[in-house]
Amino acid sequence: MDRPAWAPEGVDMQRASPARMYDALLGGSHNFEVDRMAAESGKQLVPDLPRLALSNRAFLRRAVRFLADAGIRQFLDIGSGIPTAGNVHEIAQGIDPEITVLYVDIDPVAVAHSKAILDANPRAGAIEADLRKPDELLTAVRGTGLIDVDRPVGVLLIAVLHLLSEEDLPVEKVGRLREAVAPGSYVAISHLTSEQRPEDAALLGANTASRSKVGIHFRPRAGIEAMFTGWDRIEPGVVEIPLWRPESERDRHEAPGRSLGLAGVGRKG
Repeated sequence: MDRPAWAPEGVDMQRASPARMYDALLGGSHNFEVDRMAAESGKQLVPDLPRLALSNRAFLRRAVRFLADAGIRQFLDIGSGIPTAGNVHEIAQGIDPEITVLYVDIDPVAVAHSKAILDANPRAGAIEADLRKPDELLTAVRGTGLIDVDRPVGVLLIAVLHLLSEEDLPVEKVGRLREAVAPGSYVAISHLTSEQRPEDAALLGANTASRSKVGIHFRPRAGIEAMFTGWDRIEPGVVEIPLWRPESERDRHEAPGRSLGLAGVGRKG
């Protein structure tokens, strides 16, 4: 298989990536055949899977707007994925051009694309780092000079924590980020859940583990709410993704009671 010009050297084109699978579900073009096959396999099991991706993207938009309106002027987007329309910097800097944004991802394709898009944007950047190693990630963040953790930060953990296994201690990883940021900071989390549709969640979880080798962990509500330990939850709390402060009917990509994801926003007091 020929490596596309946009793919960095050394990228494994035979192994699916969560970021590129998500890009494929959103109809993006920066993914490999293995990613498209993995996404299609999930759609065969759960046909409304693309609606989940759209719902999640809409939550990102709403969360960024909410945090910007709350006075947040720097965003740390961890697990940012492949850049698509409606990126964090586009939303946030559309509200205030002085807002700074740092994208963080473990996928070199995602990071390379982010850097290319942000080449002429001095108030935004991208780095490669691993959420499972929060201290190393935070050191890299500080090294960019874009994010000052001594001032309030909007930490975005959108559709990334379900890639961590229980052995990766996701609750503790979020807690480490909370400890590092200043009071007045916020966290926005979206996470795949088994709460509403346990059978579909089990099918998708087994499929990603066996076929694409991407470990995705659908957690119950209690497991996701635990990630907000130490944060003051913003109303309406942890709810189905499309029910977190929808701005219009266009945000309701999934029917109530049918979402495969939960989302919420918390504030560090």
